[in-house]
Amino acid sequence: MTSAPDYISPIIGCRLWQWEGAGLRSLNGEPWRPGEPLEARCRLSEFAHWRPHRTNLRPHDAPHLKCTCGIYASKSLEHLRRPGYQRSLIYGQVLLWGTIVEHQRGWRAQYAYPKSFLLPPEVLPVALKEIETRLETLISYGRDIFVLHDGARWPLWKKGGGMDTLGLDYLSDRARRWYTQRNQRSGIRQGDRIAVAGEGIAVVDQIDGTYIRAKLGNKTMLRIARNEVSWKKENLRWETEASAYDEADGNK
Repeated sequence: MTSAPDYISPIIGCRLWQWEGAGLRSLNGEPWRPGEPLEARCRLSEFAHWRPHRTNLRPHDAPHLKCTCGIYASKSLEHLRRPGYQRSLIYGQVLLWGTIVEHQRGWRAQYAYPKSFLLPPEVLPVALKEIETRLETLISYGRDIFVLHDGARWPLWKKGGGMDTLGLDYLSDRARRWYTQRNQRSGIRQGDRIAVAGEGIAVVDQIDGTYIRAKLGNKTMLRIARNEVSWKKENLRWETEASAYDEADGNK
């Protein structure tokens, strides 16, 4: 990778990227390739001959002081936080060098390359195996990767060290909580109705471990193994076979 000259210290800025299967892209669609710095060019000046009355658009190197061209970066992450961004984009720090134009909240640079990546949890799948697959393109840039959570940065992948246990533990706990919540939402609950084949509809009275107590009709209490009850999508209801239950103690 072509890097900044040793006698020039690059500026560190912050920016957003689109994260795709093929790699990173700027918000305008410009690809960032692993191991290669991105070099700015002025697209407006390239088409200056189509608009001769715009003398300020004569071909020039980017960034130009009197143009808007260049690779943009902010001076802080707070300047990048806007509603909806965290659901589809990733944050990061970026190295800037070459010709640089400074503005109040950031810079426009001639060359840039990622320094680190900060991933909001919303952009990552829940399953760890899917996360590792998703990270493959990002790892190819050879930069540290962190997960953002409540203002903290959890190391997920370290250059030269691979996956970090701290970030993995956080994501594992996140996955467990997600599956627990999903099961609670989709699992059978007290008051739900179960269609008992050949008998009728029973109403769940109590769920105790692996068994369900459900009232059939006005008084018959059934004891049904939880794994014998399933949701039938085509009928939009819980169902069980007549052979899957016993009459519970206490029936009169």
